[in-house]
Amino acid sequence: MPALCGIAATVLTDGAIVSATALPAAAQDGDRLHQRPRVEISRVQADSPGRDDHSNRSLNNEWVEITNTTRDTTNLRGRTLRDSDGNRYRFDNVRLASRATLRIHTGNGRDTRTDLFQDRCPPSRRPSRNG
Repeated sequence: MPALCGIAATVLTDGAIVSATALPAAAQDGDRLHQRPRVEISRVQADSPGRDDHSNRSLNNEWVEITNTTRDTTNLRGRTLRDSDGNRYRFDNVRLASRATLRIHTGNGRDTRTDLFQDRCPPSRRPSRNG
């Protein structure tokens, strides 16, 4: 799946649309004050800290964290992370426990309950033909 590199404005779609700086949405009926989304983007690290050598390690230091803010487990199936450049990551059958946080990394790795990987390969380090 494509990477979420250079994330400026990440959105979680299909059920909850939020960004790293989103405020709670107002209730539509006007009777309730404010409601927090069920799942929100809680942190984003768009650039790998330190020297970016385009390795898998650097790619995995680029990530988005999403948090389930409710008391109930939720299934993320069908939801999509999307950045302002149009890169997307679609969730399969991923269940996020109550109050749990999940980190989605750009590079390759083994998925766990707390970390998912887009399995994007580091760019080739082949020398250019021009020199």
